Amino acid sequence: MRDISIVIVGVGGQGTLLASRILGALALKLGLDVKVSEVHGMAQRGGSVVTFVRMGKQIMSPLVEAGGADYLLAFELMEAARAVYYLKHGGVMLLNTQRIPPMPVVLGNAQYPEGLLDDLKGRCTMRFTDALTLAVEAGDARAVNLVLLGMLAAQMEVDQSLWIEAITDCVKPATLPANVRAFERGFLLTQ
Repeated sequence: MRDISIVIVGVGGQGTLLASRILGALALKLGLDVKVSEVHGMAQRGGSVVTFVRMGKQIMSPLVEAGGADYLLAFELMEAARAVYYLKHGGVMLLNTQRIPPMPVVLGNAQYPEGLLDDLKGRCTMRFTDALTLAVEAGDARAVNLVLLGMLAAQMEVDQSLWIEAITDCVKPATLPANVRAFERGFLLTQ
């Protein structure tokens, strides 16, 4: 498998860190070197979270440079716009269309911007979904991260059973069925 660089962005509480742990577990199951780096910011207060995951034969640094990501998993629309510069030309953006308004919008001091990703057409492949609705249908609103990981899995040439093993290793047993269902819903979106 070639080296893969993934950037995961979202808002604190959306499960970006769990998604990175699952990807790390997957890479180890594949016998790959993996490096993960997290930037939390004000994540505990609903702020931005950025996670870098790099996997391959020999990974020297956990960081992904601007224009170096093969995949951008965006758990929230505005966070996708903030992080799009990480995505390489021709890369793949997997995007949850959910909008989580930042505090200035909540307080009425600003409006949520429109057309955030309009200028990306032709620069990358974009796959949009309402991952929150799919997660709720799977049995757990917190499983947005697994919907997006399912979408990513459909893009990668890795046996689905290894993904399920990595998920099983990383989630609580009580939440496993809903998480697997969410993963499968995401996987089927891009088939």
